[in-house]
Amino acid sequence: MSFQETRLKLAIQKSGRLADDSRELLEKCGIRFIKSRDQLFCTAQDFPLDLFFVRDDDIPAFVASGVCQIGIVGQNVLSEEILVSKNSKLKSVKEVMPLGFGKCRLSIATPHGFDYRGAESLRGKVLATSYSGLLSEFLKDQNVEAEIVDMRGAVEIAPRVGMADAICDLVSTGATLAVNGLSEAEVIFSSQSVLIQGLGIDAQRQEILDRLILRINGVLQAQNSKYIMFHAPVGALDDLCAVLPGSDAPTILELQGRDDKVAVHAVCNEGVFWETMEDLRHAGASDILVVPIEKMLE
Repeated sequence: MSFQETRLKLAIQKSGRLADDSRELLEKCGIRFIKSRDQLFCTAQDFPLDLFFVRDDDIPAFVASGVCQIGIVGQNVLSEEILVSKNSKLKSVKEVMPLGFGKCRLSIATPHGFDYRGAESLRGKVLATSYSGLLSEFLKDQNVEAEIVDMRGAVEIAPRVGMADAICDLVSTGATLAVNGLSEAEVIFSSQSVLIQGLGIDAQRQEILDRLILRINGVLQAQNSKYIMFHAPVGALDDLCAVLPGSDAPTILELQGRDDKVAVHAVCNEGVFWETMEDLRHAGASDILVVPIEKMLE
C-alpha cells in the first residue's frame, strides 16, 4: 500500500466559525496544510492527513460513505442528519470525542406575550425550524402534537410575519432572538463540535487517527490548564495545596539558602482566577506566577 493510500481523510466545514476553529485546532496539533487551487481540498505537509472542505450538513454523509474516515461537525448537525436522512449508513457514524468549541443550544423561542409553561403550551401551535428532526423528537417525547414548518433560514422572522406561533432555532447569545422580539423559552438540545468516525477504518489509518487523537487531547488539556508557581512557607503547604484548583501532586522544590520556604509548581486543570491567587496569598504564598500551557501530554 502506498503512502498516499494510507493517508487519513478529514471533512470539515468549508466556511464559517466552525471551519476557523477546526483549522486552528489542527494548527495547534502541529499540522499545516498546502491548499489546492480550488480551495476544496488540501494536504498536510508533515502528517498523513488530507482535508476536505464541505457543507456542514454533508459532513456526516462524507464520513458514513467512507469518502472521509473522520469529520468535525456539530452534534446538532449529526443528530439532525441521522433523524431526517434516508441514508441508513449515517447510523454507523460515531462520536469519537468532544472538541469544546462551537457550543450552542437548540431552543424553543416565543414572541413576547406568549405564555410559555412548558412543552404543553405548544400543543396545536405552528412551529418554524431548520431542525425538524430534533424538534419532532422533542415533541414526541413530550406527547405534544404541533405543526412544524421547515425553513432553511431566517427562522426568527416566522412569528413576526405570521408564519408560525413560535420557533425552534440555534441560540448562542440570544441577541438575534431579542432583535426579533423573541425570548428563549426552553432548551431542547445542547451541542458542541465533535470528532466523528465511520465504520471500516483499516489498521493503518486507525493508527494515524490514534496519533491525531493524542495530539488533540494534548491541545485540549493545555487549553483548560494553567501552570502555577509560587513560594510557600513550609508550615502552610497543606493549606496552600488545598487551594489549588484541580491540581494533583504538585512539585515541591527547595529554595537555595532557605529552610523555611519552598517553591511549589503545579498544573491546574481548572480555572485559576484572581480569587484563586488572592486565596493563595492569604494562605501565605508569595511570588505567585500563572502561565498558559502550549502543549501537554499525560
